[in-house]
Amino acid sequence: MGLGLAIAHQIVELHGGTIQAESEGKDKGATFTVLLPIRSVEPQTSEDKGLADGSPNLQGVNVLVVDDEVDTRELIVFTLQQYGASVRAFASASLALKAFALEKPHIILSDIGMPEMDGYMLIRQIRSLPPEQGGEIQAIALTAYAGEINQSKILQAGFQKHLTKPIEPAKLAMVIASLVK
Repeated sequence: MGLGLAIAHQIVELHGGTIQAESEGKDKGATFTVLLPIRSVEPQTSEDKGLADGSPNLQGVNVLVVDDEVDTRELIVFTLQQYGASVRAFASASLALKAFALEKPHIILSDIGMPEMDGYMLIRQIRSLPPEQGGEIQAIALTAYAGEINQSKILQAGFQKHLTKPIEPAKLAMVIASLVK
């Protein structure tokens, strides 16, 4: 019911629907009701990308996503692709570092709490690189760690922004757009 419901909620809302959870109590299970609107199927023109007016266009923006939680990673990829971004996603910081060495994205979006190498270690390794190797890349920490102390620690480690999960898709796209201007 926690993060899974929040992820499902965001996906359903992207499609203009609603989701509701009900339970008769402990050990009684849960019922999830998803309502999606029926839309007439019309081919989209190149001008109609399905985004609301005023939504950021991330066309041409390359994003590297690092999150060990598969559902969260897939939701972020799906969300950013809806805004036009090109996204490469990895389940670990070490895999992301290898990909980063080969091709430089415009921005990194990383979880903090990951096994083996956490988001702090990842950003410190990237910040140790010279600028021509991507050491000054824009980076966002997207994490369940909230609060001023965590935010301060995240920003001191080298991230430009700290966003807490779950995040509204439009807000995530706007923050990315603001950093890659």
